[in-house]
Amino acid sequence: MPQIRKERVTAEVNDDFVVFLIGMRINSFWKIHKWIPVFMAMPRMLNELSEDENSGLLSFRNRWAGRNFEVIQYWKSFKKLRDYAHDKNAEHLPAWADFNKKVADDGSVGIWHETYLVQEDQFETVYQNMPVHGLAKAMDVVPAKGHMETAKGRLGKSEKDEDTG
Repeated sequence: MPQIRKERVTAEVNDDFVVFLIGMRINSFWKIHKWIPVFMAMPRMLNELSEDENSGLLSFRNRWAGRNFEVIQYWKSFKKLRDYAHDKNAEHLPAWADFNKKVADDGSVGIWHETYLVQEDQFETVYQNMPVHGLAKAMDVVPAKGHMETAKGRLGKSEKDEDTG
């Protein structure tokens, strides 16, 4: 069981990074022969990426809700993500080709992804009474004290700065 960190902490990130969301939606539960291969491809890819310290994948977590399965991934850079997606020797391309050959147009299972390029000073996090989680799991964890105590402070702004949104 992961250790609960009772103190208030934040993720310390000193560079740009990528948040990549990818998922599948089971549209036809009874067509298990269509969606189970799609579902099983993701663990192979995540294992491959996790075993390669140079892959660029920093961390990931899975979410399941009814018909939807989603993986939240944190990447070192978009280049690393794209390099993996196009690597002819990696798990992704065969899985993508298999999906397109067997499932793409029949509607039994949907797939999607979203890619967010995040600049180092354009995000903030806070965690309390949590195991190391999310972006903090991918990066360094520091106490949310001093200038890191408030959301504005974690964004590098003072309390006097105007809200822009």
